Amino acid sequence: MKRSRINEIMSEADEMIRHYGFVLPPFAKWTPEEFVANKDVARHVIDAQCGWDITDYGDGRFDDMGLFLFTLRNGLLADLRRGGGMCYAEKLLISRQDQLSPMHTHVIKAEDIINRGGATLVVELFGSDDAGNFAEDRGGVVMCDGLKRPYAAGEKLRFAPGESLTLMPGDWHAFWGEGGDVLIGEVSTVNDDRTDNIFRAPIGRFADIDEDVAPTHLLVSDYETWLA
Repeated sequence: MKRSRINEIMSEADEMIRHYGFVLPPFAKWTPEEFVANKDVARHVIDAQCGWDITDYGDGRFDDMGLFLFTLRNGLLADLRRGGGMCYAEKLLISRQDQLSPMHTHVIKAEDIINRGGATLVVELFGSDDAGNFAEDRGGVVMCDGLKRPYAAGEKLRFAPGESLTLMPGDWHAFWGEGGDVLIGEVSTVNDDRTDNIFRAPIGRFADIDEDVAPTHLLVSDYETWLA
């Protein structure tokens, strides 16, 4: 992805987030230079990979397959392993109309996916085989706003603003906006995007970036380069 396009997406996303009554935390506004200057006090933000995250899954077709995310808060895997401390995470996502977030599951993370505003969120679901792999012939059961909802293999569930579902490890899912863009809230156990995303297709989690202009704000994938 071109850095100039990433900068545009950040601006568009911030506008949509504010439209639905959310405001990003102060560090979201830091320039790269301000982040470098504050990296010591922001060590948890950096280590927990909080912040801006825009991906085309390495495929180069963001409008067709991609996702905007902002990690608001996140614990560390060390907390989760010892069973105490900050064992949770929270994100805001934007899924654009017909923009696919491809089929995947998680090894550790359980997550609530909440339609926070906009159009309809469509989630396509499959179950796992006995080894936890994708099973095209298996369904399962999810919780939708706390109520059990069985699903068939490949079933597409639709969620209006205010509605949600809970996904457990082994629930294979893909999603997109239907009829317009969707602001999504995600509340989950500790999130580690470097190791805990298992995609059905062999794709990447982060975008390869063409540095055609300077970044407005750093992505979480920039931290290793800028803040080491």
